[in-house]
Amino acid sequence: MKVAYLVNKYPKVSHSFIRREIAALEALGISVTRFSIRSCVSELVDPEDKLEFEKTRVILDIGVLNLLLSLISFAIFKPAALLRGLLLALKVGIKSDTGILHHIIYLAEACTLRRWLVECEATHLHVHFGTNSTTVAMLCHACGGPEYSFTVHGPEEFDRAVNIALTEKINRAKFIVAICSFGLSQLYRWCSYEQWQKIHVIHCGVDDEYFNKPQTDIRTGSNLVCVGRLCEQKGQILLLNAIKQLCDEGWDLQLTLVGDGEMRSHLEALIHEYNLHNFVKITGWATGLQVQQYISNARALVLPSFAEGLPVVLMEAFALSRPVISTYVAGIPELVQSNINGWLVPAGSVEALTTAMRECLRMPPEILTQMATSGAQSVIEQHSVAVEAKKLAVLFSQSNDQNNNQVSEPKLLLTTQ
Repeated sequence: MKVAYLVNKYPKVSHSFIRREIAALEALGISVTRFSIRSCVSELVDPEDKLEFEKTRVILDIGVLNLLLSLISFAIFKPAALLRGLLLALKVGIKSDTGILHHIIYLAEACTLRRWLVECEATHLHVHFGTNSTTVAMLCHACGGPEYSFTVHGPEEFDRAVNIALTEKINRAKFIVAICSFGLSQLYRWCSYEQWQKIHVIHCGVDDEYFNKPQTDIRTGSNLVCVGRLCEQKGQILLLNAIKQLCDEGWDLQLTLVGDGEMRSHLEALIHEYNLHNFVKITGWATGLQVQQYISNARALVLPSFAEGLPVVLMEAFALSRPVISTYVAGIPELVQSNINGWLVPAGSVEALTTAMRECLRMPPEILTQMATSGAQSVIEQHSVAVEAKKLAVLFSQSNDQNNNQVSEPKLLLTTQ
């Protein structure tokens, strides 16, 4: 079976879970060809991501002229297919917030992708994130490309469901994957009951790199870590407010913000304003091994997000035997349970976040270890990438079998006439 993967930017610093998923599928004997719409090679710091990029073909790297030539070639040799794609691009583009022109560009990208899929003999196209990359996959299918499926992570897909034509994408897809039950419920909102049978929950996961890693004991120190893009929805500004309050109370603690993003300068200004230079450091993007080390050196991972799907870093922290402080948002409560493997607080509440962090700092290491052990067991049971990849492989196989049956019937009719 030959499957192709398409992501808007791949491999991206924060998308190691996709790399793990592909590796698990390949371990099952499935051939996977990687495609990305845009390049992010300049952002890569992890050696594994750099190796993955060498296996990935980037659509926009061919340039505007070649994209235009793809459209012209389709117009000449496959006019009916291009017309179907064009009508669909106009249909979804006119209702979008990006406009028709962007969707004509997506159509050109789809024509290029269609040709590449033929070259690699892919029988199915799977996409991560239901935004523009799934638009390209849908247009590619309308132009005669293979069946497609896509994994929805949230929250962007649900926040912009109408603008990104989420319902249209669900209706035309072979199947859809939600990464948590909350995501499943949100997809149900945006399609008819008849489509629900196509939607499946398959979790993101971690692999043996985490499960087999020697665990380090939780020390008596006061180190906390937050891993993720530095942006509004991750709540790092509120985290700094909580840190200031704890420091004012006399706590000698250390917070490490692992990541980078558009809010970095604002966070640095706040660190200066609050005089937190000795208590908070920002590392920038880190390799996978560095992230593991930062988590292992911490007492707990803190993620005070306002909007999420189900963050993979929570699974990584549990797999490394560290408890988690996070928020009652989206799929997070499906993994994090207050007073069992961590703390859940209302999103946006500095007071509740400060209280949870204070409790974590006061708690004896042996109790924290018990909580972390509970979290690790949850990840083993629900978020093993090898187990989840098998579920995805079954869906790919079913799609492939159905396609083969559909193709074989006309051939049989032709031979009997």
